[in-house]
Amino acid sequence: MFNHANNQPQVPDELVNIAKVQINEILMNVRGVDFVMVCSTDGFELANVYKKNVSNTGKLAALSSSILAMVSAFGKEIQLQGAQTITLDAENGKAVLSAVHAPNHPMMIVALGTKEMKHEMMGFALKKAAETIKKADH
Repeated sequence: MFNHANNQPQVPDELVNIAKVQINEILMNVRGVDFVMVCSTDGFELANVYKKNVSNTGKLAALSSSILAMVSAFGKEIQLQGAQTITLDAENGKAVLSAVHAPNHPMMIVALGTKEMKHEMMGFALKKAAETIKKADH
């Protein structure tokens, strides 16, 4: 579903608002998280929340979409089904990309943070957010 006027995915405002509440929960409840964005799987930013602003979020959404697609293809090649999440650990922080397998409007969540961001807490928060968004996508 696309809005052909501006070539962006047509996700209902109600679902985007639910997703925004969920990513705000991640930002507020997972220590070390600085930025969280929800995007369509075809690389369009839907909403973001942050403690530290990130420039060029449109490009980040597009790149994240490509990375998640590549990870999914890689997983299939090595017979790992249903790629969910990829984490990038760097010297100066972490990035997490996670699929939200909503039935009508699949999405992904992108989170950026400090080295202190805990994998376990992030995993739990992402799973909860994804479940809430999936249930609301009808």
